[in-house]
Amino acid sequence: MNRGNHSVRYMATLAMFCGVLLVMGATGIGFIPLPVIKATTMHIPVILGAILLGPLAGAVLGGVFGLCSIWVNTTSPGLLAFAFSPFMTTEGFPGVLKSLWIALGCRILLGVIAGWLWKLFKKMNVHDMVSLPVTASVAAILHTVMVMGSIYLLLAQQYAEAKNVALTAVFGLVMGTVTASGIPEAIAAAVLVTIIGKALLRFTSRNATR
Repeated sequence: MNRGNHSVRYMATLAMFCGVLLVMGATGIGFIPLPVIKATTMHIPVILGAILLGPLAGAVLGGVFGLCSIWVNTTSPGLLAFAFSPFMTTEGFPGVLKSLWIALGCRILLGVIAGWLWKLFKKMNVHDMVSLPVTASVAAILHTVMVMGSIYLLLAQQYAEAKNVALTAVFGLVMGTVTASGIPEAIAAAVLVTIIGKALLRFTSRNATR
């Protein structure tokens, strides 16, 4: 009976986080337009869900994040829409695979990394007030590095053409984006995941003992 209740609670919580991501994607509050790329707050529910439900749920939520990213970059394309939407690529099938990896693969890994980081800290008995912000900030930074690193490795030429710069300038521009959007995203994740995560952990722990 307890196992059944746990499964129902797990699925209900996962569905709730999926709903939050879909609302954030549909309303635009999950993606903040910048001159080059869309900064995101979508990583926060993914990290929270991975902490509460584990790496598998984190992967599912990361996938929802990725699908929302594809939809947003297809319906309201920005300068780098070709990197996040298989429908906006100019490289044919290879470009489709590259954009799917950047939009979906990197976001799925975000959830997996956050879930396993949290498990590692719990195994080491690290206090929640330390493990929550560290898990959030590390996962967020790694997500930005994966996304921008993949753009640099896979789509450097297209990036240079989109920005109308020399190919040799792409690395500096990518690093600038990592700094300009990655650091604020990591700080926001650390603060919000700590505040919301602590409350959710207390709530779920209380319900689990009933």
